[in-house]
Amino acid sequence: MHDRLSGGEALSPDALSEVLQDLRLSEGTYGRCELTRPWGIDLPPVDQARFHFVVSGDCWLRAPKRGWLELHAGDVALLPRGAGHAIAGKARGRVTPLEEMPLEEIGDRAYTMRAGGAGARTILVCCSVGFAQPAVHPLLQLMPPLLLVRGGGADDTVLPVLLDAMADEVLRRRVGAATVMTRLADVVITRVIRAWVESRSEDTRGWLAAIRDPQIGRALAAIHQRPGEPWSVESLADVASMSRSLFSERFAAVVGVPPARYLARWRMHVASGWLRDDRVTVAEAAERLGYDSEAAFSRAFKRFSGVPPSAVRRRGRDEGAQAPASTTSGFRS
Repeated sequence: MHDRLSGGEALSPDALSEVLQDLRLSEGTYGRCELTRPWGIDLPPVDQARFHFVVSGDCWLRAPKRGWLELHAGDVALLPRGAGHAIAGKARGRVTPLEEMPLEEIGDRAYTMRAGGAGARTILVCCSVGFAQPAVHPLLQLMPPLLLVRGGGADDTVLPVLLDAMADEVLRRRVGAATVMTRLADVVITRVIRAWVESRSEDTRGWLAAIRDPQIGRALAAIHQRPGEPWSVESLADVASMSRSLFSERFAAVVGVPPARYLARWRMHVASGWLRDDRVTVAEAAERLGYDSEAAFSRAFKRFSGVPPSAVRRRGRDEGAQAPASTTSGFRS
Protein backbone atom coordinates (compact mmCIF):
# COMPACT_ATOMS: atom_id res chain seq x y z
CA MET A 1 0.00 0.00 0.00
CA HIS A 2 1.36 3.44 -0.96
CA ASP A 3 0.12 6.93 -0.28
CA ARG A 4 0.08 9.51 -3.06
CA LEU A 5 1.92 12.78 -3.00
CA SER A 6 0.59 15.70 -4.99
CA GLY A 7 1.67 15.07 -8.56
CA GLY A 8 0.80 11.37 -8.38
CA GLU A 9 4.09 9.95 -7.03
CA ALA A 10 3.99 7.09 -4.54
CA LEU A 11 5.57 7.34 -1.12
CA SER A 12 6.60 4.18 0.73
CA PRO A 13 5.45 3.91 4.33
CA ASP A 14 9.06 3.04 5.31
CA ALA A 15 10.21 6.63 5.68
CA LEU A 16 13.68 5.75 6.97
CA SER A 17 14.38 3.67 3.87
CA GLU A 18 13.19 6.52 1.68
CA VAL A 19 15.66 8.91 3.30
CA LEU A 20 18.53 6.40 3.47
CA GLN A 21 18.26 5.70 -0.25
CA ASP A 22 19.53 9.26 -0.83
CA LEU A 23 22.77 8.31 0.92
CA ARG A 24 25.24 7.84 -1.91
CA LEU A 25 29.01 7.88 -1.71
CA SER A 26 31.07 10.02 -4.05
CA GLU A 27 34.65 11.08 -4.56
CA GLY A 28 35.95 7.94 -2.89
CA THR A 29 39.60 7.00 -2.57
CA TYR A 30 40.29 3.39 -1.63
CA GLY A 31 43.50 1.78 -0.50
CA ARG A 32 45.24 -1.40 0.62
CA CYS A 33 47.64 -0.78 3.49
CA GLU A 34 50.22 -3.43 4.36
CA LEU A 35 51.93 -2.29 7.58
CA THR A 36 54.54 -4.02 9.73
CA ARG A 37 55.41 -3.01 13.27
CA PRO A 38 56.49 -0.52 14.32
CA TRP A 39 54.23 1.84 12.40
CA GLY A 40 51.81 4.68 13.04
CA ILE A 41 49.83 7.16 10.92
CA ASP A 42 48.35 10.49 11.99
CA LEU A 43 45.30 11.41 9.88
CA PRO A 44 44.14 15.05 9.90
CA PRO A 45 40.46 16.06 9.95
CA VAL A 46 38.81 16.17 6.50
CA ASP A 47 35.43 17.09 5.05
CA GLN A 48 34.81 13.46 4.15
CA ALA A 49 33.99 10.23 5.96
CA ARG A 50 36.90 7.97 6.86
CA PHE A 51 36.54 4.19 6.91
CA HIS A 52 39.01 1.54 8.15
CA PHE A 53 38.53 -2.22 7.91
CA VAL A 54 41.06 -4.57 9.52
CA VAL A 55 41.56 -7.41 7.03
CA SER A 56 44.20 -9.25 9.07
CA GLY A 57 46.34 -8.65 12.13
CA ASP A 58 45.73 -6.09 14.88
CA CYS A 59 46.19 -2.35 15.36
CA TRP A 60 45.19 0.54 17.59
CA LEU A 61 43.04 3.55 16.75
CA ARG A 62 43.20 6.84 18.67
CA ALA A 63 39.60 7.97 18.49
CA PRO A 64 38.24 11.44 19.22
CA LYS A 65 37.30 11.72 22.92
CA ARG A 66 37.79 7.95 23.40
CA GLY A 67 41.55 7.49 23.52
CA TRP A 68 43.28 4.40 22.13
CA LEU A 69 41.09 1.45 21.08
CA GLU A 70 42.43 -1.92 19.99
CA LEU A 71 41.14 -3.25 16.67
CA HIS A 72 41.28 -6.87 15.50
CA ALA A 73 40.70 -8.65 12.18
CA GLY A 74 37.09 -8.13 11.10
CA ASP A 75 36.61 -4.84 12.95
CA VAL A 76 35.28 -1.79 11.12
CA ALA A 77 35.79 1.84 12.18
CA LEU A 78 33.77 4.60 10.50
CA LEU A 79 34.38 8.28 11.21
CA PRO A 80 31.34 9.78 9.45
CA ARG A 81 32.46 13.42 9.69
CA GLY A 82 36.16 12.83 9.06
CA ALA A 83 37.43 13.69 12.55
CA GLY A 84 41.18 13.71 13.02
CA HIS A 85 42.55 10.44 14.43
CA ALA A 86 45.52 8.09 14.37
CA ILE A 87 46.10 4.38 13.70
CA ALA A 88 49.21 2.53 14.84
CA GLY A 89 50.76 -0.85 15.54
CA LYS A 90 50.63 -0.19 19.28
CA ALA A 91 48.85 2.22 21.61
CA ARG A 92 50.59 5.56 22.07
CA GLY A 93 53.18 4.59 19.49
CA ARG A 94 54.98 7.12 17.34
CA VAL A 95 52.85 8.30 14.42
CA THR A 96 53.87 9.85 11.11
CA PRO A 97 51.73 12.48 9.35
CA LEU A 98 49.75 10.95 6.49
CA GLU A 99 51.30 13.25 3.91
CA GLU A 100 54.71 11.74 4.70
CA MET A 101 53.61 8.12 4.19
CA PRO A 102 54.57 6.26 0.97
CA LEU A 103 51.49 5.85 -1.24
CA GLU A 104 51.59 4.14 -4.63
CA GLU A 105 48.76 4.77 -7.08
CA ILE A 106 47.36 1.60 -8.65
CA GLY A 107 44.30 2.93 -10.47
CA ASP A 108 41.63 5.59 -10.57
CA ARG A 109 41.50 6.92 -6.99
CA ALA A 110 43.08 3.72 -5.62
CA TYR A 111 46.42 3.23 -3.93
CA THR A 112 48.60 0.84 -1.94
CA MET A 113 50.73 1.64 1.09
CA ARG A 114 53.60 -0.46 2.44
CA ALA A 115 55.43 0.83 5.50
CA GLY A 116 56.87 -0.06 8.88
CA GLY A 117 59.59 -2.27 10.28
CA ALA A 118 60.17 -6.01 10.46
CA GLY A 119 57.50 -6.89 13.02
CA ALA A 120 53.98 -8.33 12.88
CA ARG A 121 51.94 -7.47 9.79
CA THR A 122 48.55 -5.78 9.64
CA ILE A 123 46.51 -5.34 6.45
CA LEU A 124 43.90 -2.59 6.32
CA VAL A 125 41.35 -1.28 3.86
CA CYS A 126 41.30 2.50 4.25
CA CYS A 127 38.77 4.66 2.44
CA SER A 128 38.13 8.39 2.29
CA VAL A 129 34.68 9.14 0.85
CA GLY A 130 32.29 12.02 0.39
CA PHE A 131 28.52 11.93 0.44
CA ALA A 132 26.73 12.91 -2.74
CA GLN A 133 24.18 15.69 -2.41
CA PRO A 134 21.65 15.64 -1.02
CA ALA A 135 23.14 13.50 1.73
CA VAL A 136 21.07 12.65 4.79
CA HIS A 137 22.43 15.73 6.50
CA PRO A 138 20.48 15.35 9.76
CA LEU A 139 21.92 11.85 10.23
CA LEU A 140 25.48 13.05 9.72
CA GLN A 141 24.93 15.77 12.31
CA LEU A 142 23.59 13.31 14.86
CA MET A 143 26.24 10.62 14.52
CA PRO A 144 29.08 10.35 17.02
CA PRO A 145 32.66 10.98 15.77
CA LEU A 146 33.32 7.21 15.62
CA LEU A 147 31.12 4.21 14.78
CA LEU A 148 32.83 0.92 15.65
CA VAL A 149 31.60 -2.49 14.51
CA ARG A 150 33.35 -5.44 16.11
CA GLY A 151 33.97 -8.65 14.23
CA GLY A 152 31.81 -7.77 11.26
CA GLY A 153 28.70 -7.11 13.33
CA ALA A 154 27.06 -9.98 15.20
CA ASP A 155 23.56 -8.57 14.59
CA ASP A 156 23.99 -8.24 10.82
CA THR A 157 24.36 -11.56 9.01
CA VAL A 158 25.07 -9.86 5.67
CA LEU A 159 27.81 -7.46 6.79
CA PRO A 160 30.39 -10.22 7.50
CA VAL A 161 29.81 -11.60 3.99
CA LEU A 162 30.41 -8.16 2.47
CA LEU A 163 33.55 -7.67 4.56
CA ASP A 164 34.82 -11.11 3.55
CA ALA A 165 34.34 -10.13 -0.09
CA MET A 166 36.20 -6.88 0.54
CA ALA A 167 39.05 -8.76 2.24
CA ASP A 168 39.22 -11.19 -0.69
CA GLU A 169 39.54 -8.33 -3.18
CA VAL A 170 42.32 -6.76 -1.11
CA LEU A 171 44.28 -9.96 -0.52
CA ARG A 172 44.03 -11.37 -4.06
CA ARG A 173 44.56 -8.04 -5.84
CA ARG A 174 42.64 -9.07 -8.95
CA VAL A 175 42.04 -6.89 -12.00
CA GLY A 176 39.20 -4.43 -11.34
CA ALA A 177 39.53 -4.71 -7.56
CA ALA A 178 39.27 -0.93 -7.08
CA THR A 179 35.89 -0.85 -8.86
CA VAL A 180 34.56 -3.74 -6.80
CA MET A 181 35.84 -2.11 -3.62
CA THR A 182 33.95 1.08 -4.47
CA ARG A 183 30.66 -0.80 -4.73
CA LEU A 184 31.30 -2.84 -1.58
CA ALA A 185 32.29 0.20 0.47
CA ASP A 186 29.04 1.95 -0.52
CA VAL A 187 26.96 -0.94 0.83
CA VAL A 188 29.12 -1.54 3.92
CA ILE A 189 29.05 2.10 5.05
CA THR A 190 25.30 2.33 4.48
CA ARG A 191 24.70 -0.81 6.56
CA VAL A 192 26.95 0.45 9.36
CA ILE A 193 24.97 3.72 9.46
CA ARG A 194 21.66 1.88 9.39
CA ALA A 195 22.76 -0.36 12.26
CA TRP A 196 23.57 2.73 14.29
CA VAL A 197 20.16 4.24 13.50
CA GLU A 198 18.42 1.04 14.60
CA SER A 199 20.42 0.99 17.83
CA ARG A 200 18.94 4.39 18.80
CA SER A 201 15.42 3.07 19.32
CA GLU A 202 15.29 4.64 22.79
CA ASP A 203 15.28 8.17 21.33
CA THR A 204 11.84 9.80 21.84
CA ARG A 205 12.67 13.26 20.49
CA GLY A 206 14.70 14.63 17.62
CA TRP A 207 15.21 13.70 13.98
CA LEU A 208 15.67 9.95 14.50
CA ALA A 209 12.49 9.71 16.54
CA ALA A 210 10.64 11.75 13.93
CA ILE A 211 11.72 9.64 10.95
CA ARG A 212 10.53 6.49 12.76
CA ASP A 213 7.15 8.04 13.57
CA PRO A 214 4.63 6.44 11.17
CA GLN A 215 3.01 9.79 10.34
CA ILE A 216 5.64 12.49 10.91
CA GLY A 217 8.21 10.27 9.20
CA ARG A 218 6.14 10.20 6.02
CA ALA A 219 6.10 13.99 5.90
CA LEU A 220 9.87 14.14 6.47
CA ALA A 221 10.45 11.64 3.67
CA ALA A 222 8.26 13.70 1.35
CA ILE A 223 10.31 16.84 2.10
CA HIS A 224 13.57 14.98 1.45
CA GLN A 225 12.31 13.38 -1.75
CA ARG A 226 10.79 16.51 -3.29
CA PRO A 227 12.18 19.69 -1.73
CA GLY A 228 10.96 21.78 -4.66
CA GLU A 229 7.32 20.83 -4.15
CA PRO A 230 5.18 23.81 -3.05
CA TRP A 231 4.67 22.26 0.36
CA SER A 232 2.40 23.93 2.88
CA VAL A 233 1.60 22.81 6.40
CA GLU A 234 -1.76 21.64 5.05
CA SER A 235 -0.28 19.51 2.27
CA LEU A 236 2.32 17.98 4.60
CA ALA A 237 -0.40 17.25 7.15
CA ASP A 238 -2.34 15.52 4.36
CA VAL A 239 0.69 13.31 3.58
CA ALA A 240 0.84 12.44 7.29
CA SER A 241 -2.94 11.80 7.38
CA MET A 242 -3.34 14.26 10.25
CA SER A 243 -5.19 17.48 10.89
CA ARG A 244 -3.18 20.67 10.32
CA SER A 245 -3.13 21.67 13.98
CA LEU A 246 -2.23 18.22 15.31
CA PHE A 247 0.48 17.76 12.66
CA SER A 248 2.09 21.13 13.43
CA GLU A 249 2.04 20.46 17.15
CA ARG A 250 3.48 16.93 16.93
CA PHE A 251 6.08 17.85 14.28
CA ALA A 252 7.44 20.71 16.39
CA ALA A 253 7.40 18.60 19.56
CA VAL A 254 9.32 15.67 18.04
CA VAL A 255 11.61 17.36 15.50
CA GLY A 256 12.26 20.47 17.57
CA VAL A 257 11.36 23.04 14.90
CA PRO A 258 8.11 23.90 13.07
CA PRO A 259 7.47 22.21 9.68
CA ALA A 260 8.02 25.40 7.68
CA ARG A 261 11.41 26.02 9.25
CA TYR A 262 12.56 22.44 8.71
CA LEU A 263 11.47 22.63 5.06
CA ALA A 264 13.33 25.91 4.51
CA ARG A 265 16.47 24.59 6.21
CA TRP A 266 16.46 21.40 4.12
CA ARG A 267 15.96 23.38 0.92
CA MET A 268 18.98 25.54 1.74
CA HIS A 269 21.07 22.43 2.46
CA VAL A 270 20.11 20.91 -0.89
CA ALA A 271 20.75 24.22 -2.65
CA SER A 272 24.23 24.45 -1.10
CA GLY A 273 25.13 21.09 -2.62
CA TRP A 274 23.81 22.08 -6.03
CA LEU A 275 25.65 25.40 -6.01
CA ARG A 276 28.94 24.09 -4.61
CA ASP A 277 29.25 20.65 -6.19
CA ASP A 278 27.02 20.64 -9.29
CA ARG A 279 27.77 24.21 -10.44
CA VAL A 280 24.05 24.98 -10.71
CA THR A 281 23.39 28.69 -11.20
CA VAL A 282 21.57 30.69 -8.54
CA ALA A 283 18.63 31.18 -10.91
CA GLU A 284 18.41 27.42 -11.60
CA ALA A 285 18.49 26.60 -7.88
CA ALA A 286 15.72 29.12 -7.23
CA GLU A 287 13.56 27.62 -9.99
CA ARG A 288 14.16 24.01 -8.84
CA LEU A 289 13.12 24.87 -5.30
CA GLY A 290 9.96 26.69 -6.35
CA TYR A 291 10.92 30.29 -5.52
CA ASP A 292 9.15 33.03 -7.43
CA SER A 293 12.37 34.87 -8.16
CA GLU A 294 16.14 34.62 -7.83
CA ALA A 295 16.06 37.56 -5.43
CA ALA A 296 13.59 35.84 -3.08
CA PHE A 297 15.71 32.70 -3.07
CA SER A 298 18.90 34.67 -2.43
CA ARG A 299 17.34 36.45 0.55
CA ALA A 300 16.15 33.14 2.03
CA PHE A 301 19.53 31.48 1.44
CA LYS A 302 21.47 34.30 3.11
CA ARG A 303 19.06 34.33 6.06
CA PHE A 304 19.75 30.65 6.77
CA SER A 305 23.38 30.36 5.64
CA GLY A 306 24.79 33.77 6.50
CA VAL A 307 26.28 34.19 3.02
CA PRO A 308 24.72 34.79 -0.41
CA PRO A 309 24.32 31.77 -2.73
CA SER A 310 26.70 33.34 -5.25
CA ALA A 311 29.50 33.11 -2.67
CA VAL A 312 28.90 29.37 -2.16
CA ARG A 313 28.88 28.76 -5.91
CA ARG A 314 32.07 30.81 -6.37
CA ARG A 315 33.78 28.91 -3.55
CA GLY A 316 32.87 25.58 -5.14
CA ARG A 317 34.20 26.73 -8.49
CA ASP A 318 37.48 27.89 -6.94
CA GLU A 319 37.94 24.66 -4.98
CA GLY A 320 37.25 22.61 -8.10
CA ALA A 321 39.87 24.54 -10.04
CA GLN A 322 42.45 23.94 -7.32
CA ALA A 323 41.66 20.24 -6.71
CA PRO A 324 44.67 17.98 -7.30
CA ALA A 325 44.40 15.33 -9.96
CA SER A 326 46.32 12.53 -8.28
CA THR A 327 44.66 9.90 -6.09
CA THR A 328 47.42 10.30 -3.53
CA SER A 329 46.60 13.95 -3.02
CA GLY A 330 42.91 13.17 -3.06
CA PHE A 331 43.33 10.73 -0.19
CA ARG A 332 45.27 13.28 1.76
CA SER A 333 42.83 16.13 1.24
